[in-house]
Amino acid sequence: MPALPSHSLFRPDLLSRYDANGPRYTSYPTALQFRDDFDVAHYTHAATDPGASASELSLYFHLPFCSKVCFYCGCNKIVTKNRARARPYLDLLKREIALQAAYFDTSRPVSQLHWGGGTPTFLSDAETTELMAATRQHFNLLPDSEGEYSIEVDPREASPSTIVHLRTLGFNRLSVGVQDFDPLVQDAVNRVQPLQLTIDVMRAARSTGFHSIGVDLIYGLPHQTIDSFARTLETIVELAPNRLSVFGYAHLPQLFKMQRKIDAAALPTPAQRLALLQLVIERLTDAGYVYIGMDHFALPDDELAIAQSQGTLHRNFQGYSTRADCDLIGFGMSSIGKVGDVYAQNAKDLPAYADAIGRGRLAITRGIRLSADDRMRRDIITQLMCHFELRFDEIEVTYGIRFDVAFASELTRLRAFERDGLVTIGKRRLDVLRAGRLLVRNIAMVFDRYLGQHTLSRYSRTV
Repeated sequence: MPALPSHSLFRPDLLSRYDANGPRYTSYPTALQFRDDFDVAHYTHAATDPGASASELSLYFHLPFCSKVCFYCGCNKIVTKNRARARPYLDLLKREIALQAAYFDTSRPVSQLHWGGGTPTFLSDAETTELMAATRQHFNLLPDSEGEYSIEVDPREASPSTIVHLRTLGFNRLSVGVQDFDPLVQDAVNRVQPLQLTIDVMRAARSTGFHSIGVDLIYGLPHQTIDSFARTLETIVELAPNRLSVFGYAHLPQLFKMQRKIDAAALPTPAQRLALLQLVIERLTDAGYVYIGMDHFALPDDELAIAQSQGTLHRNFQGYSTRADCDLIGFGMSSIGKVGDVYAQNAKDLPAYADAIGRGRLAITRGIRLSADDRMRRDIITQLMCHFELRFDEIEVTYGIRFDVAFASELTRLRAFERDGLVTIGKRRLDVLRAGRLLVRNIAMVFDRYLGQHTLSRYSRTV
């Protein structure tokens, strides 16, 4: 897909009109629909199902420790400067790896692996070596040329020698947290990160042959201005990461305690947020980045852009993905897995997670088994989020329905989007127009049967 002209993506009148709370659809149904009375047997049955033996595996490890807290963060984390706390958690992960592996055909190739958090490099080099060795002992990781093995890195916690070490372990993709380079903004969110730290990490990643480098930015933070964020974007363009995630800050202090430390009066107004978003789109598309969807951009030769152009882009709990057919196994507290038509989440707090693993049991406490309707709506939402189009005949053939009958009310609701120039609705397909791509979450929400006013406040803003 060629880079889109920035003016066709940005319609401030429509963006402000449709701005609302809504899911990011890293899954459907979303985690809010997971049930506390979930039967773990649904998960283990799906894991041992021989019919899944032809598909690949994806592994996610949640490493929750951070030595410092970023005030904007809504992740499940443990803030501590005591590095010794990593040791017992690592031992729990190793036991969980063995427990999970017992349910799977471990000859199935692992084509994706991701360490997130928290700050994964809170662990020492010796501990990261130990965790990767335990993973390889129980699972069949594809060679470097075929697998996608990524890790989230905080440049304040990873020296160039750390990056070299991670490459020797097999990591070949790096996600670098930046958020903003402006000192005033950094101080306001308690993430002081000198530019040189980021430069050193990215330089080390390139020199050691990482396949892809991604950078995370956030717009809508306190004290951000057009001029200050323009300087951050100019620096980023010079650093030339392969891909970028530029998230809109979700200020939800009622859900995330640390966000109460942010001065709400210093946050950009809704109009200023829109201006910041426009700046992001213009600067990145002018620099040659392809708008993938949501808040993601990639260079044309990056795997995400290629996958989208080839129609193979997908979404999972980590966001956009190039692999659509993986079963995902989650390790660590709060991690989420997807096996077959089952979603399962581990205990969110460390004591409960440690108790389950210590007793030799899976730590799964919540989940959902998808119905036929869930699977159909998941496919619809995935197609819209990844490819900005939906072919009715593909859904009809797969699920044995007449689309215009089964989704008559949804198509009626979408007419308002069509009148605003966001979509076109044909007899056999739905297309998201360029002006609608920044609002694809809103369009996907039309097909979400679980949404209600009592749940919307739990989600971030769509713009």
